[in-house]
Amino acid sequence: MGLLVDGQWHDQWYDTDSTGGKFERSEAQFRRWVEADPLAQFPATSGRYHLYVSYACPWAHRTLIFRKLKQLEEHIGVSVVHPLMLENGWEFAQQPLHDALFSSNFLYELYLKADAKYSGRVTVPVLWDRETNTIVSNESADIIRMFNSVFNSITGNMRDFCPASLRAEIDAMNDFVYHAVNNGVYRCGFATTQKAYEETFHELFAALDKLELHLTKHRFLVGEQLTEADWRLFTTLVRFDAVYVGHFKANLKRLVDYPNLWAYVRALYQVPGIAETVNMEHIKHHYYGSHDTINPTGIVPVGPELDFMKPHQRGEVL
Repeated sequence: MGLLVDGQWHDQWYDTDSTGGKFERSEAQFRRWVEADPLAQFPATSGRYHLYVSYACPWAHRTLIFRKLKQLEEHIGVSVVHPLMLENGWEFAQQPLHDALFSSNFLYELYLKADAKYSGRVTVPVLWDRETNTIVSNESADIIRMFNSVFNSITGNMRDFCPASLRAEIDAMNDFVYHAVNNGVYRCGFATTQKAYEETFHELFAALDKLELHLTKHRFLVGEQLTEADWRLFTTLVRFDAVYVGHFKANLKRLVDYPNLWAYVRALYQVPGIAETVNMEHIKHHYYGSHDTINPTGIVPVGPELDFMKPHQRGEVL
């Protein structure tokens, strides 16, 4: 992350509250919607929108997964930032990691293009509208909901990862997973007091224990089908042993120590097309190379050895 104030970049990784040393994540500031209605402000149109992502970021990773699963690659372009996030924030440092639209050097330039007075976090993902030259959304939860349905008439892909009949359950599961797991690993890693770290640590592993138990009886998090909730959990789990166990001190257990969660993440990884969205080199180099307050040497560990293609014994391909 990072902060723009009055057009000036501030290399600030995270917020902590004023008393407890707890990690506080700020809200996304662009929350507009692409809609299937051709008369909408942002209508679903092939070629109109462009996605900015980092392969390292689990929130951006969600959008790449939905772009793949919903067959949107021919309709929504993508630009990938460099894995390291240093004094100027996310940057476009080398080919083929470049800004395909504007040849920007830094992602914050895109935010200022959308709003010259923008002050706030400069984050990925970003969904950009090429027609009006502005940011539609920088909230991954909204972007994947858009991708799930609004382009269906264009792609003919009717697969629904958030059916109306399950939406309340999906939202409840997302809330639980987001607080305790998705953001829980960050709350461990960026805590600045022992108390704040230990509180989050125990909450994180209690949640993983609960999910492990759930998966003893169910193939999926919600209902009898693969949903958005599964993919939102997946992007954290696939990074867990490589990054969060060591770098964020989330080390009570590894993912491979949870038989059901480990089989589950392998099953999701093996869904056709998903492996292409996972770039472990970017993931490891970003975390270990960018967070100098946590890893001042910038040394990137060689391990662990993780075989996501190992048979998972969770039934047929999901």
